[in-house]
Amino acid sequence: MYRHWLTGLVRTRSGRLVGTIGGVALTVAFIACLGAFLQSSAAEMAARSVAQVPVDWQVQALPGADHSAVEAAIRSAAPVTGSQQINYADVPGFEASTGGTVQTTGGGTALGIGPGYFDQFPAEVRRLVGSADGVLIAQQTAANLHVTVGDQVIIHRRQAPDVSVTIAGIVDLPNADAMFQAIGVPAGAAPQAPPDNVLLLPMSQWQQVFEQQDARRPDTIRTEFHVKLDHHDLPSDPVAGSTWAAERGHNFEARVAGTALLANNLAARLEAVREDALYARLVFLFLGAPGAILAILLTLAVAGAGRDKRRRDQALLRLRGATVDTVLRLAAAEAAVAGVGGAILGILLAAPAAHFILGVALLRGAAVPLLSAVAVAGIALSLAAILIPAWRDARGSTVADARRPIGNDRAPLWARFYLDLGLLALAAALYWRSAASGYQVVLAPEGVAAAAVDYSAFLAPLLLWTGMALSAMRLVGAGLRQGRPVIARGLRPVAGRLANVVAATLGRQSPRLSAGIGLAALAFAFAASTAIFNATYQAQARVDAELTNGADVTVTGTSAVPASRALERLSKLPGIAASEPMQHRYAYVGTDLQDLYGIDPVRIGIATAMSDAYFANGDARATLTELTQTPDGVLVSQETVNDYQLSRGDSINLRLQNAADHQYHVVPFHIVGVVREFPTAPKDSFLVANAAYVAQQTGSAESEIVLIRSNGDPARIARAAQRAAASLPGLKVSQIGDAVALIGSSLTAVDLAGLTRLELIFALVMLAASGGLVLGLGFADRERSFAVLVALGARPRQLGAFVWSEAALVIGSGMVLGLLAGALVAYVLVKLLTGVFDPPPDVLSAPWFYIAALVITAAGTALLAATGETMRSRIHVTEKLRGE
Repeated sequence: MYRHWLTGLVRTRSGRLVGTIGGVALTVAFIACLGAFLQSSAAEMAARSVAQVPVDWQVQALPGADHSAVEAAIRSAAPVTGSQQINYADVPGFEASTGGTVQTTGGGTALGIGPGYFDQFPAEVRRLVGSADGVLIAQQTAANLHVTVGDQVIIHRRQAPDVSVTIAGIVDLPNADAMFQAIGVPAGAAPQAPPDNVLLLPMSQWQQVFEQQDARRPDTIRTEFHVKLDHHDLPSDPVAGSTWAAERGHNFEARVAGTALLANNLAARLEAVREDALYARLVFLFLGAPGAILAILLTLAVAGAGRDKRRRDQALLRLRGATVDTVLRLAAAEAAVAGVGGAILGILLAAPAAHFILGVALLRGAAVPLLSAVAVAGIALSLAAILIPAWRDARGSTVADARRPIGNDRAPLWARFYLDLGLLALAAALYWRSAASGYQVVLAPEGVAAAAVDYSAFLAPLLLWTGMALSAMRLVGAGLRQGRPVIARGLRPVAGRLANVVAATLGRQSPRLSAGIGLAALAFAFAASTAIFNATYQAQARVDAELTNGADVTVTGTSAVPASRALERLSKLPGIAASEPMQHRYAYVGTDLQDLYGIDPVRIGIATAMSDAYFANGDARATLTELTQTPDGVLVSQETVNDYQLSRGDSINLRLQNAADHQYHVVPFHIVGVVREFPTAPKDSFLVANAAYVAQQTGSAESEIVLIRSNGDPARIARAAQRAAASLPGLKVSQIGDAVALIGSSLTAVDLAGLTRLELIFALVMLAASGGLVLGLGFADRERSFAVLVALGARPRQLGAFVWSEAALVIGSGMVLGLLAGALVAYVLVKLLTGVFDPPPDVLSAPWFYIAALVITAAGTALLAATGETMRSRIHVTEKLRGE
C-alpha cells in the first residue's frame, strides 16, 4: 500500500513532493553551513590567538631557587620547544650627555638577554636602528635621553658606582606590557604600565654590570624563564585548548611550589578566546538565526501550499474505507521520504557551499555530529510540516469538510491575540533597554575584546523582524478584504476589465495571500538587513584600518630621525593625492607620560579622515575649528578626562621635552575638547594639540609621522615611499591594506566575509524560493479552478489577469514591506553591535547593487511561476476537472 501511495505521489504530485524536499534541503544546507562557520571560526580564532602570544609562559624564580631545577620542572610539566633565561634589574635611572647638554631619566629597568632570545621570541623586540648585537635601548628611552647608535649612556646602579655603556642599536618593545608584567600578584595590586626607560644588555655583560647590585640589593634583581610550548597537541577548540594550557600550568605550579611563580600567558589568551568564541555565536544569532527561521518557514509554506489537495486526497481515501490511522501512516510515509531526501540533498548541497563560500571541509570526521543533528532536524521538520496538518485535518473534520473546495477560514490565533503588536512593543522595549540606555552587547575597552552578554538583547532584532512580518500580513489581509476598490484600480494595468473580479477573488483568498506576502517580506527583510549590515561593516573596516594605520600610507620615524625629513621626496611620488606631517611627541600629565600629537587642524583632513565619532561632541569640523582658533588649545582623551577629572575650558600644564636642552619643561595649554580616537593614537591616553604651538614651545618643528592619501594602489605607493625613505634609517612605511587584513581577521573583529557571502547567497535562493516556488505551488494547487475558467471560455489574457495580479501583489507587497523592515532591522543590528565598529558608523551603507539583484531575482522567479501556470492551464482541461 505504501509503495503504491508513494508511487502515485511521485507520478501525480511530484511538484508538491519535490517542493517539500527542496525546502528541507535548503534548511539543512543553510544550518549545516552555519554550524560549520561556527566550528571553523572558533578553531581559527584559537589558532590565531596562539600565534599572537609572544611568550607562552613566564616563570619567575624566587630568591634562593635552583634555576636548573626550575628549568627541569618546566620541561617535565609541558612539551617545550624553546626556553630562555632573562634577568631584570631595577635602576634609579639613566643619564646621557649629548649636544652639550645632560639628560637624565627617572627609574628604569635593565634587561639581561641571552644568546638566541631574539630568534626564539621575535615578537618581543623589534630592531629599529643599528645592530641587534650589543647594548640596545628602547625607542622611548632613546628619545628621552636624545641618544642614538654610538652614544654613551650611564647606568645609575643601586648601592654601586655608575657604569657607562655604548649603544649599539635602538629597538621597540611591542609587547612591553607582557614582558614587564608582575607575576604572582592579584590583578590591580601592581603597576600595570611597563617602565618608561629600558636598556637591554647581553647576558654576560649584564652579569658583570649588576653583580655588585645583586649582592647588596637582591630585592631589585629577578630572574625569569621565557618559555615557548609545543602547540601540536593543543586542541583546536578554544574551550578545550584553554583547559589543556591551564592543566599543564597547574602541573608545573605543583612541581615548583615555593620556588617559582608562573604567568601562563597561553592559558590567559585562550581563556579570552572563549569570550571571542561567544562573540562569534552572538554574530551567528544576530545574522544567522533569522535565515534559519526563514528556511524553516519556507519549508512549512511549501508543504502547506499543497494542503488543500492533500486534504482532498485523504477524503477520497476515507471514502474508500481507509481509517484515520491509515491516512496518518500514509502522511508519515510522505513526510519521511521528503525528510530523508531533503536531508541527504541538503548535506550534498552544504558540502560544496561550505567549501567554496566558507573555505571549510564539511564532509570530515569532526563534522559527523553536526551533520547528524542537522539531518535529524530536517526529518523532524518534514514530519512537522506534513504530519501535523494531516493529523489536524483527519481528527478535526468530516469527509464532507475535507471535500469542501473553499474552507471557512478563521483568523489565525496570532492575529486574534495581536501577537504582532506585542512582538513589536517587546522589541522596542528591549532595544531601548539595550541600546538607548548605553548597553552594548560587545565591548572592546582599550582594544581588548570583552563580551558583556545580555541574552535578552538578542531578541530585539529577531522580535522586530518577526513582528513586522506578522504586521505586514495583518495589514495586507485587511487591505485585501476592505480595500477592494483601491486594489482594483491598482490592478487595472494588469487585469484590465477583470480588475474588480480579480480584486474580489484576491479578497476571498486573503489568508493564503497574506501568508505568501509575509514570507516574501521576511525573505526581503533578511536579505536586505544582512546586506546593509555587511556593507556597513565593510565600510567601517576601512575606516578602522585608516584609524589604525593613520592614512592610506603612513611613514613613521623617531625624534632622532623624523619622517618629515623625507616629506619633500614623498610628496613628489606619483599617485599621492595629499601628504601631511604630524608630530608624535611625549608629554607628562602629572606623572603619566602620554602620547602627544601635533597637527595642523586645517590641513589634517586632506590626508586622513576626520570622523565625527572621533570626538566626544560628535562634530569633527567644530572641534578642529575651535582648536585652530585656540593656539594653546589641546584635545584630551576621554580616559585622561576621567582620570584627572578635567573638563572643557580648564587650564592644564603639560611637561614637554625641549629640543635645546632635552629636558622636560612645563607648557600651559587650554582644554578645548575631548577626543576618543585619533589616527595612529593608542586606545587609552593621548593628547592632540596645534603643531605650531608645540614647535614654538619645544624649539623643534620636526614631525615624526607623515600621513599620505593615495589616489592609486596604496601598496604600490607604500613600496615607492619605502624606496624614497631608504636613506633615512629607522623609518617605517605601512599601508592601509595590511591594517584591513589585520582588523578583518583579528580577535576583536570576527571575519564576517565567509558568513556574509553564505547568507547573501542563501538569501537570494530563499527569496527565489519564496517568490517562485511558493507562488508556483500555490498556482498548482488551484489548477482545477483555473481549468474551470478555461472550460468556461476564458481567454489566455483573462486567465493571465488572475495569475499576473496575484504574482504582482505577492512580490510587490513583499518587496516594499520587506525592504523597509530590512533597513530598520539593520539599523537595530548596528546599534546593538556598536562594539563591532571602531569608530561607530555615522550612517548605514546601502548595497544598491545587491538590492537590485534581490528585486530582479524576485521578479524573475515570479515571472517564471506565472508564465508556467498560464501555459499549463490551457492543457489537459478534462484531467484537471476530473481532479486526476
